[in-house]
Amino acid sequence: MKQSLLHVAVVVREYDEAIDFYTKVLNFSLVEDTHQPEQDKRWVVVAPPGDGSASILLARASKPEQIPFVGNQTGGRVFLFLETDDFWRDYNEMMSKGVNFVRDPKEADYGTVAVFEDLYGNLWDLVELSNPS
Repeated sequence: MKQSLLHVAVVVREYDEAIDFYTKVLNFSLVEDTHQPEQDKRWVVVAPPGDGSASILLARASKPEQIPFVGNQTGGRVFLFLETDDFWRDYNEMMSKGVNFVRDPKEADYGTVAVFEDLYGNLWDLVELSNPS
């Protein structure tokens, strides 16, 4: 049996502002942006540069009960892990684009890591592994 993670849904306030953040600040590619008129939604998928093994589905909060989860999908825990082949290149570029790092870079047994917030406040690890997979 072979399985893999395809998409992770991130609840966002608005599609276009989320697309701008992920594509212009984090350098993700816009993989798909398809209007679904029957549900008054868009199917918006972004992916980081690389092998394309997983991507993010930007899911607009469409009900009042979903709005409080924008930016707080995991109750303040790190939610997503962005692996890089050059930590300092990406860290410096993200800093220059105004990304808010809430934990400074540190060296750990597994690699170099820092925690940043996305547009809405979800926490991410930027990590370069010592022994990448």
